[in-house]
Amino acid sequence: MENRINQLFLKKKKNILSVYYTAGYPKLTDTTLIAEALEEAGVDIIEIGIPFSDPVADGSVIQASNKVALDNGMTVKLLLEQVSEIRKKVKLPIILMGYLNPVLQYRMEKFCKEATAAGVDGMILPDLPLYEYENEYKKLFVKNGLKNIFLVSPTTSDERIGLIDQATDSFIYAVSSSSTTGAKIDFSEDQKEYFEKLVNMKLKNPFLIGFGISNHATFKNACNYGAGAIVGSAFIQLLSSAKDLQSEIRNFIITLRNE
Repeated sequence: MENRINQLFLKKKKNILSVYYTAGYPKLTDTTLIAEALEEAGVDIIEIGIPFSDPVADGSVIQASNKVALDNGMTVKLLLEQVSEIRKKVKLPIILMGYLNPVLQYRMEKFCKEATAAGVDGMILPDLPLYEYENEYKKLFVKNGLKNIFLVSPTTSDERIGLIDQATDSFIYAVSSSSTTGAKIDFSEDQKEYFEKLVNMKLKNPFLIGFGISNHATFKNACNYGAGAIVGSAFIQLLSSAKDLQSEIRNFIITLRNE
């Protein structure tokens, strides 16, 4: 079967919404419930974070959710079991995002095999270098039908963006700023120039914009440049205070997509 990420981008070119949340947060068993609620609410991609004790690229909101999830008892093994449960109902592409350390501790070969068996479609490992991926792990990813999604940022050189585009067979994650993750009100002129540059580079892969997407205005603005956007911190903030996960998730997604 063709990878679900690729199937999505074949049939949908714009306004793609990917939502990130941390596995095992707010409660250990919420991972499945949140995935089901996101599909019902009409998102396009589910991105589940692998909790890590030292999430240096993330802002305070996601860092705090990582600590809670680990304190709750979340592990890589349990996350893969939860994805298997999610797959019984959810048809959307599922991407796991995390740092390299927990995956290497689990063993990359074992992880790729079990992730595919559970129903994972792709991985985002921000601290996995392109060279290392190409020379050590690409065969494993290809063999298991997993897509590896690379990040580019405003400080990434044109040459490196080109190399990442060549090594990619799904989409590119365009980080909107060189700071840590976190919700912002709008994009600066510099950020818009960077998005414009990516558009003008005529990349072979589509790109989704992440970091700072928090409301309808930033989602719509991101969609003016990329194929869509990734929402993380703003969604985790909602989860941290939600009394009724299902209805509040639905309302959040509706508000994000529509004014």
